[in-house]
Amino acid sequence: MNNKMNHPLITVDGRTLMDRPLEPPNFVVDTLISQGLHILAGSPKVGKSWLALWLAVTVAKGEPVWNMTTKQGTTLYLCLEDSVLRIQNRLFEITEDAPDSVHFCTECALIGQGLGEQVDAFVAAHPDTVLVIIDTLQMVRPIHDATYANDYRDLSVLKRLADKHGIAILLIHHLRKEKAEDVFHRISGTTAISGAVDSSFTLVEEKRGSGRARLTCVGRDIEYRELELRRSEENVWQLVSDSRTQPELLEGQIVVLLSAFMSSRTTFIGTPTELSEKIDPDRIEGVTPKKISRLILQSIEALRKNGIQATVRRSNGKRVIELRRADSVDLEGAGEIVPIDPVEALCGDLRAVFRCGE
Repeated sequence: MNNKMNHPLITVDGRTLMDRPLEPPNFVVDTLISQGLHILAGSPKVGKSWLALWLAVTVAKGEPVWNMTTKQGTTLYLCLEDSVLRIQNRLFEITEDAPDSVHFCTECALIGQGLGEQVDAFVAAHPDTVLVIIDTLQMVRPIHDATYANDYRDLSVLKRLADKHGIAILLIHHLRKEKAEDVFHRISGTTAISGAVDSSFTLVEEKRGSGRARLTCVGRDIEYRELELRRSEENVWQLVSDSRTQPELLEGQIVVLLSAFMSSRTTFIGTPTELSEKIDPDRIEGVTPKKISRLILQSIEALRKNGIQATVRRSNGKRVIELRRADSVDLEGAGEIVPIDPVEALCGDLRAVFRCGE
């Protein structure tokens, strides 16, 4: 009998879940590539491999990717359709100096036939690894029929590998030639490929040979966006425009709004509605009472770094938000409110939430 059948389900009730601080996803490229499994698909010769190489080098250096900050660390580029000589020539085009923290490999095992163990060994030798790029996905897949079950099984193996090590794995893949109203429907293979990954990116050239392309992005942890890119003479894809008009996501904006609000006071205790009306009375920023608790719970650490301690409590059956500036000492009325959860309890999954409630 399956061992999972011998254990009860681990659950968390809705009230507890809505009141617990949760860790936001960790990003390798801020707001674009989080830890997990991702796919970048494009037509042949569109410049996917040039983009992959530039990403591997840029992240290893800790330099910004199109004005987005990166988490510096070791990167591994499995360039399975290239030779070492070709990679060397391309490196000389895109950078003046490649760091020793970016690694290249032109041969590896297949999924389910040793690839996982090879990545395990690499991460063990380089514990600061943050990004692994596989170029291309087809080169590491065993030979079998292209069915939904096979597609999902292969990508699930890579998804578990990324989650196991807390890294981002980016798969380079192809688009079908057939046009589609939704560009993501052009990703080669069954819909299981898009369903199994955390994010999908498509690189579509404006016109063959134009050097201009659109990178369309969608995912579980990122907002939908379109980036217009231009390929430079050095074969680096440069940002022309970004469809994300807001300079910051609400998760970042809440820190800005609360920092300004708390600059003239030491404490605040009130309901989500009361706080929302004070920091965004005209709803210009979109910080509604329903959103404000979630935004605060997902920004606990960012607020702490900005000198604000935030706690969500319940008082007389109502949710109450308590804010305290770092230099404040006493909390007026704090004794009347029973905390649901300490600020320090940052739980990222149901097991952690379950333990926090014990």
